[in-house]
Amino acid sequence: MSAIQLVVFDIAGTTVRDRGDVADAFIRAFGEYGLEIPADEVRKVMGFRKSDAISLLLEKFPAGSPGSIPGSLPLAARSPALAAGIHGAFISNMISFYEKDPQLEPLPHAEEIFTRLKERGLKIALNTGFTRAIADTILRRLHWNNGYDRIDRVICSDEVPQGRPSPDMINTLIAGLGISSSAQVMKIGDTEVDVEEGRNAGCRIVVSVTTGANTRGQLEQYHPDHIIDDLRELIPIISNA
Repeated sequence: MSAIQLVVFDIAGTTVRDRGDVADAFIRAFGEYGLEIPADEVRKVMGFRKSDAISLLLEKFPAGSPGSIPGSLPLAARSPALAAGIHGAFISNMISFYEKDPQLEPLPHAEEIFTRLKERGLKIALNTGFTRAIADTILRRLHWNNGYDRIDRVICSDEVPQGRPSPDMINTLIAGLGISSSAQVMKIGDTEVDVEEGRNAGCRIVVSVTTGANTRGQLEQYHPDHIIDDLRELIPIISNA
């Protein structure tokens, strides 16, 4: 029996192609409230629960500070309603995008890897910084929802007390899928916070992919156990676990 019994994949940038569309929707959501966010700063919060990412950025760029957001509101004016409004705009932008995007597709070999892992008797889960509403739109478009037997469970950031880097999503998956220990889990994602989530959960192996928000050089700074360019590289990693 493999030391790995559960493989937890991120969605956008890891198993589903992302051409920068998530970051673009994020920037547009801030723009609807007259705020301009530097694209590089948006990249840094990819993978977080989006409501948390919005709060982090609103706190990071107080008006008048070096690197502040042009047109940003004074910190005192940033109410929970502002953050909620931006989050709502992001959700609306993403659902609209994923409902219509003709190029929405799995990343190369994602479905092949799902099949090969299931043939080995492993469980497969997806977790994401998206809300359930966004994730369900993706799953429907890719036919990864009802009746798709390669994915055992999908969990979203709005379904647990805390999003990444908290281990709440992984811990919930472990409990729900009957995995005895986090030492039997592999976590795969494309961001720094994916690595932190896997470490905080005590996963046996944490893997980063170069198909999403970060380059190999950027990912090396986060110290995952492995960095891969192709999901097929997971098979030997699991075999040697």
